[in-house]
Amino acid sequence: MNERLKKLRKTLDLTQQTFADRIGIARGNVGAYEVGKNAPSDAVISLICREFNVNENWLRTGEGEMFIEIPRDDQIASFIGDILKSEDDSFKKRFIAMLKALDESDWEVLEKMSLLLTQEKE
Repeated sequence: MNERLKKLRKTLDLTQQTFADRIGIARGNVGAYEVGKNAPSDAVISLICREFNVNENWLRTGEGEMFIEIPRDDQIASFIGDILKSEDDSFKKRFIAMLKALDESDWEVLEKMSLLLTQEKE
């Protein structure tokens, strides 16, 4: 499991400290897990899987995909939930409020503009 933990952290482009901070453990524990000195507890494995959307079977055995695919609706709900927790006058909140005010024709214009942007990259 130690190599998979290191691979996961590197895939996420996180330092050991940042990885540790995100799951609420000491950096030294992450290092000890990665070199195989210690094995993470079931609780730490659960924290890792929940925080980084990791497939627990992959983490424990190496079988399957590294990450669990999250349905689009769940991704959107999580994103909106994170925005709601942010400061009142954040850009993200103002932007979402602006989107809420769009009518159907505004959405059609946005769709056309986004298609033009993707065509320019080709």
